Formats: sequence, C-alpha cells, structure tokens
Amino acid sequence: MFDSFLYLLRSKGLKVSMNEWLALNEALDKGLAYSSFTNFYYLCRSVLIKSETDFDKFDGAFLEFFKDIDFLDDIPKELLDWLNNPKETPGNYDEEKALENLRLDFKRIEEMLKERLAEQDSEHNGGSYWVGTGGMSVFGNNGNSPNGIRVGGESVHKRAFRVAGERHFKDFTEDKILDSRQFQMAFRKLRQFSTKTDAPKTELDLDESIDETCNNAGKLKLVYERPRRNTVKVLMLIDSGGSMDYYRDLCGKLFMAVRKSNHFKDLKIYYFHNSIYERLYTDAECMPGRWIDTDTVLRTLGSDYKVIILGDAAMSPYELVGTSSYFYSYSQMGYESGLEWFRKVKGHFNHIVWLNPGNMECYPGNYWHETLGILKDEFDMYPLSVSGLEAALKKLMVAK
Repeated sequence: MFDSFLYLLRSKGLKVSMNEWLALNEALDKGLAYSSFTNFYYLCRSVLIKSETDFDKFDGAFLEFFKDIDFLDDIPKELLDWLNNPKETPGNYDEEKALENLRLDFKRIEEMLKERLAEQDSEHNGGSYWVGTGGMSVFGNNGNSPNGIRVGGESVHKRAFRVAGERHFKDFTEDKILDSRQFQMAFRKLRQFSTKTDAPKTELDLDESIDETCNNAGKLKLVYERPRRNTVKVLMLIDSGGSMDYYRDLCGKLFMAVRKSNHFKDLKIYYFHNSIYERLYTDAECMPGRWIDTDTVLRTLGSDYKVIILGDAAMSPYELVGTSSYFYSYSQMGYESGLEWFRKVKGHFNHIVWLNPGNMECYPGNYWHETLGILKDEFDMYPLSVSGLEAALKKLMVAK
C-alpha cells in the first residue's frame, strides 16, 4: 500500500528514482523516523526531493496521501478551541518587545512554546508571555509580534514562520522569502543578460563547433564568438530604518549578494528613510551630513542605469504626499513631496523596479495600505522572493 505513495509523487511531476525509494524504505527499517509523523515527513522529503523548489509539490502529495492521519503537534484540543475563536483583544504594540522577539531564532521559540504548553492551564489574551491572542507573544494568533509560531486562528499579518496545530508542511517554494544562497542563484541569471561586445571572436562556441564539424563530414571545425562582457550598470536605492528594521537580516543578505556579484559593470548604492527627498544618504545610518543631493545623482548617472528600489513602502501618508511646513522644516528636505521625488527618479531612468520585503496587500486592514497603494501604482513592484527577484531582473533587462 505504501508503494502507491511513490506513484502519487511521480504523478505530481516529481522525479523519484527507485534507488531513492529503496533508500527511504531502508531508512524506515532502521527506525530513522523515530516513530514521529513529523520526522517521517522530513525523512521522506530529504531522501526523495532533490530541489527546494519542488517542496510545494511534495507537500501537496504528502498531504493528499496521509490526509487521514491525525496530526496536531501536541497542541491540546481545548487550547486550540480557545485560539480558533479569538476574543477582541487590545492591539497593543511594544517596539522594544518586537526587537527582542526578532532576536529569537526558530529553535528557541519552539522550545519556549513547549515550555508554555506544559505550564499553561487557562486562556490568555493580549499579553506577551502565554500562548494566546493579540499582544506581543511569539506564539498564538492575531498578535503584533514580527515573528513567531501561529497557533490556531487565521493568518492576519503573514509574519509567522510556522503554523502549529495544522497539518500543513509547506516549507519552501519559489515564493518563499529568500536566503543568501537563493540570492546568489538568482543573480547568476544576470549572465544571460550581459551583452556581446565588439571585441574579437575569441570565445569557443561549443554547440556551433559540433554542428559545423558534423556538417564538415567529421573534420574538426572550430567556431568562435565574441565574449560577453559585464555591461549592466545598477543603482540601488535602499530604505533604511523604521519598519525596515524588521527585514534587516534579509536585506543584509541581498546587499551582500549584490556587492559580491560580478555581473555589474558599475554599482551605486544610496539610502533613504521611508521616502526619497532632495538628498540621498551614503550609508545605512542616514546621518545628517552623510548625503548627496538627489539632483546630483540624477545629473551624473546616465539613464541607462538599472534602478532597484528596496523598501516596504510603509510610511505615514504625509511623508509621501504631504506638504506640511512643520514636517519639512523638521526633516530639512525642502518643500517637494516624497512622491514628486520618486517620480523624478522614475522619469530619469529607463528601467526601474521595486523590491518589497514586506506585505504587499493593500487591504484597509494593512496600516500602510495608502502609501503602499500609491507606490504600487507608480512602480513595477515585486515581492522579495525567488520568483519575485527573477521577474524584477527580467523586467530590468527588457527594452523599454
């Protein structure tokens, strides 16, 4: 009966060989799943699946085949009943607690959840310690923590990196937020966009050489072509501080991948806080004096630069479209709105995309839906995911 799982995987387009299938059976015979359904899932996935991008297909097949197995991650039913019917709780937000939560890794949060489940004997809402709803706890649902494990309820902020008490194993698809390895793989694809120069034909074209040799009755005939050169010039404009602190680690990985990439002829990086104004900063601290006039950047960089804006588009509306004299005297940025400056940048460069590490949904419940909606209308905006980055790079390279 278990062998039918193999045929289901193959029917879903997964290339599982007999050697891999026999290896899985051998691992099960040796007890490497440790009598745990979760461990069994990870064992199957590690032995049978070759690429992370196939995890989603595997998850679908796994859930389809084992749908009748009861799996609750040891979450008590009474607790799940409470959490699946959350009460109205205060939407309190504690920035200090949020930063503290961001420093917790997944393993530590899992350990803390197990500790709370062993201690907790009643319903809790709006706090920062117990499993409950609202508040700043890293487990529960409908809360304000920037990360954690969702227990019951419905996803609201899309911030949890795991869902407990749910038979759902989706771990990685092409739309998962990128890690450093995936950044590097995505930027490798820029090679195909490098243009061929007018240099002498010194690079062996293997495919053409084979074709010409065959056409020449087997007598070797080598064909050379002009080499590709890095001709792509890139300008990165990065939002720094505020809500972007939540994505500091992720954006840092993107930054390092870009800096280490050898696919650019030239790379310029400047920073802004929330919105572009008449000055761009030269480092991520955005300290006064460490800046360059935006007009200077527009005058000195040609329109052929490919522009990547990295930001979550999250700010108060007056920062983007306001003309409050108090605001501009405070920020020392002049009297043109942020939106006007964004449009200046957009108007100067022929190719420009926006990468967003945050929530790109513009529903009214999203606090930033107004500014996000405005900027999505202005720019081609993509999520900071594998497929999002690849789509953005392709957009940058096509003729305008």
